[in-house]
Amino acid sequence: MKSVVCHSAKDLRVEHTELPALGEHQLRVNVAFGGICGSDLHYYQHGGFGTVRIKQPIALGHEISGVVDGFGAAVTGIQKGQRIAISPSRPCGHCRFCQAGQHNHCLSMRFYGSAMPFPHIQGAFSEQLIIEGYQAHPIADHLSLSEAALAEPLSVGLHAIQRAGSVLGKQVLVTGCGPIGSLLIGALRRAGAARIVAADIADLPLKCAKEMGADEIINLKSQAEALDKYKVDKGQFDAVFEASGSEAALRVGLDTIAPRGVLITVGMGGDISLPMTQIVAKEIDMRGTFRFHAEFATAVRFLNEGLVNGKPVITGILPVDRAIEAFDLAADKSQSLKVQIAFADTVA
Repeated sequence: MKSVVCHSAKDLRVEHTELPALGEHQLRVNVAFGGICGSDLHYYQHGGFGTVRIKQPIALGHEISGVVDGFGAAVTGIQKGQRIAISPSRPCGHCRFCQAGQHNHCLSMRFYGSAMPFPHIQGAFSEQLIIEGYQAHPIADHLSLSEAALAEPLSVGLHAIQRAGSVLGKQVLVTGCGPIGSLLIGALRRAGAARIVAADIADLPLKCAKEMGADEIINLKSQAEALDKYKVDKGQFDAVFEASGSEAALRVGLDTIAPRGVLITVGMGGDISLPMTQIVAKEIDMRGTFRFHAEFATAVRFLNEGLVNGKPVITGILPVDRAIEAFDLAADKSQSLKVQIAFADTVA
């Protein structure tokens, strides 16, 4: 079968790989669509991020959907031909974090396409996968498999909201309106945020943010002073979600957040300096958010029931044989948000 494998920075190949044997509790899945994530781009462009580096060839990808092609003898409640969204989260279930319900911090996590451990955890950008039964989430007949592959980035946004606490009736700022930021906006609208302001430095993601439910969009590159009105009286936003990983965006959030507001850092940036006097004086809660686990099922339900429409986020779909082109397109933020790879000729 064909797999999209990264060997090092700028060395991405479509290679033939072998499918593992099917276990009695497992499913064999024909992969339909795989969305290219920011972490996939970091592996492709830079060979990793931070201290995480590629040390052996690794299949990329973790935002996937597919169709069940077979299953082990102990599997029940699933049928061949079942259309599913596939959770990439495979915690051990036994470590102290799993036992505490913090599965995203599992000490033995097998998250698709991660070079954090060694040997690396191979990713899901392959024509077929062997998955655990609990990873399969059936999708509604009306939901396309392309949209189903958005369940993973939507889950990231849902977990970020969970980390923030209730946003019901609150004034919210989202900085960084790429796929995760825009899907986060859709989730914030479902969660009852009263007003959502979206900020970015490019028009394409801001257009998407508006379609996903933002009340106001601000291009910080061409409207540098547009957020000044939110800085008055110590700040106006009850919650800020920083989804770009940019130090400048984080500082914008700190300038506009109200005292005792909650600032959630969603984007993965490098080391930055923080204005500690401002954080202390305004009594700001800064909270990180990392991956998800239980939120995946909620994300699939939201997509199935039409409570979040992810279609505006998808800007391109290319076949697996054009995977390198797909990655280059995904890296061009002037014309792309979520670029997906199609792993079959006829999928819906």
